[in-house]
Amino acid sequence: MTDVRIGQGYDVHAFGDGDHVVLGGVRIAHDRGVLAHSDGDVVIHALCDALLGALALGDIGVHFPPSDDRWKDCDSREFLRHCAGLLNERGWRLGNADVTVVCERPKVAAHAPAMRANLAADLGVSVDAISVKATTSEKLGFTGRGEGLAATAVALLVRA
Repeated sequence: MTDVRIGQGYDVHAFGDGDHVVLGGVRIAHDRGVLAHSDGDVVIHALCDALLGALALGDIGVHFPPSDDRWKDCDSREFLRHCAGLLNERGWRLGNADVTVVCERPKVAAHAPAMRANLAADLGVSVDAISVKATTSEKLGFTGRGEGLAATAVALLVRA
């Protein structure tokens, strides 16, 4: 048994009708919404996948299947708190997490501190254990054409 584990996650959602997106639990005004079963928070979805991967417990679709109406329009922070509980139950804690949002718009940097605070609170760690940053895809691919947004995440778990 090792004392550290690493997981990585990725999530993507297409834009649809709406007037905001939710990223890292923060509602951000935008001229589009996202098409999703839950609130479509790519930051939290990618981070949950990273945590679940590090625990070798499958992915977010296994734990919160889109076929289950319990998760319809759900606040993704519930998913993250569930993952935090799984960490605790199995004797792990988050060492640190690094998330990157990929989109041309909305602009993310001004919202990163609030996202970090939400993620840290839900995972029971200090905000300095959470990084949230953003990049564009230089107008290439679906994110570059403004068709949607994506996020990647990596998480380091350490024995509690």
